[in-house]
Amino acid sequence: MHDQGSSVTGGVDTHGERHVAAVVSAAGRILGTRAFAASEDGYRQLLEWMTSFGPLERAGVEGTGSYGAGLARYLAARGVRVAEVNRPDRQARRRRGKTDAADAEAAARAALNGEATAIPKAGTGPAEALRVLRVARTSAVKARTQAACQIRDLIITAPDPLRAQLSALGIPARVAACARFRPAPATGPETAARQALRALARRHQALTTEITAHDTAITALCAQAAPALLGARGAGPGTAAALLIAAGDNPHRMRSEASFAALCGASPVQASSGKTTRHRLNRGGDRQANNALWRIAMIRLATDPATQHYAATRTAQGKTRREIIRCLKRHIAREVYHLITSPPPVPDPAALRTLRTTRHITLATAASCLATAPSRLSALERGTAHDTHLATRYHQWLTQQTPDNQTQQTLDNQ
Repeated sequence: MHDQGSSVTGGVDTHGERHVAAVVSAAGRILGTRAFAASEDGYRQLLEWMTSFGPLERAGVEGTGSYGAGLARYLAARGVRVAEVNRPDRQARRRRGKTDAADAEAAARAALNGEATAIPKAGTGPAEALRVLRVARTSAVKARTQAACQIRDLIITAPDPLRAQLSALGIPARVAACARFRPAPATGPETAARQALRALARRHQALTTEITAHDTAITALCAQAAPALLGARGAGPGTAAALLIAAGDNPHRMRSEASFAALCGASPVQASSGKTTRHRLNRGGDRQANNALWRIAMIRLATDPATQHYAATRTAQGKTRREIIRCLKRHIAREVYHLITSPPPVPDPAALRTLRTTRHITLATAASCLATAPSRLSALERGTAHDTHLATRYHQWLTQQTPDNQTQQTLDNQ
């Protein structure tokens, strides 16, 4: 008989229609397994069943980013420590066979012995909203590209008058021209081609409108979640969204900036042998976040004098361009981690106006100051967000710098 006072550990093998749960004691003895529906009622019954054996210490859940996402959110909201469990070892699976109950038991043991320690993403805030919107935007971009390629291919094989009219046009002009077609019923190759081109062009235009709407929503969510990240040099809404999605709505689950770098595939990997001591690129981690770091690094290499000086210095030390980019991505990952987990406060506009009056510095002068400040204003900022980010960067600059009278006069004269 199990002691109801001792803690227990749960494990869940998740599926689309049902979840199979197992409970093990603190000593590792299996206490029971049972299947539950993959619904909110099923989650409630699963939790009640697990706690009937004793206080639930933790629960290891497979697939917290797919079939187990709802269960992980449900358990975490009720104070249960949830650990993300990887797929069971294939060698052990070949020896013992595979059943859902065995996988649930393996998940419970992985949570009990400390093999499973990763905290899943919360999935309850703007990062999850960004992930969903990026899925829709990515598919819309892919469909629009496909429509543009089909328009091009139809023009290549179209009757000569139609091909002569459209072949020299660029994509926007070609789409606009095809969308204006008013073809007669399809009775021959030319009328059929016009009808098909009009349909594809209007699909292209509708997808462009959809992509623009997604971009607007993504930009607003990024500004809400991490305005300081949008202000970093080289970071736009797309790259900021990818990095926020990788961090999740609970970025403090990562113990350090090194954990975030490893999550983004930007941590160095030893590649030493014999007399050679070196590191290589990490090809693991979140590849979309890794691509976002690469894009920021490329923009800084092209526009940032400090980054260009760093690259020149490392080149003189014998580093290859690939190694330099790896180092840059690691540095950027450190910067992004702190901007996400410890963002600088956004100053109140009224307080900023008071500060400007006290310091006798205009926003235009602040922009000049920021050109040499540690936190630079991103050239990608536009529209109403410009003043907000400028205010943020100016506030940071003022809190980090205490110029003397001569320096203050120099700044005012810029």
